[in-house]
Amino acid sequence: MSWHIARDLCLRCGACVSVCPVLALELEERGIINHHEKCVLCGICEKVCPSGAIRVEKK
Repeated sequence: MSWHIARDLCLRCGACVSVCPVLALELEERGIINHHEKCVLCGICEKVCPSGAIRVEKK
């Protein structure tokens, strides 16, 4: 299982940060930071990302 963000596609809009149920995402000037130790790979952030920059892979 993994979480990836395409930084070149990220709009830095914060949509993913606002929906994360475990507060694993943080918006900084350079983009989104994922605190992997908190992330439960629920995929909500991927669903709300308007640019498709986030990919959650559950293998």
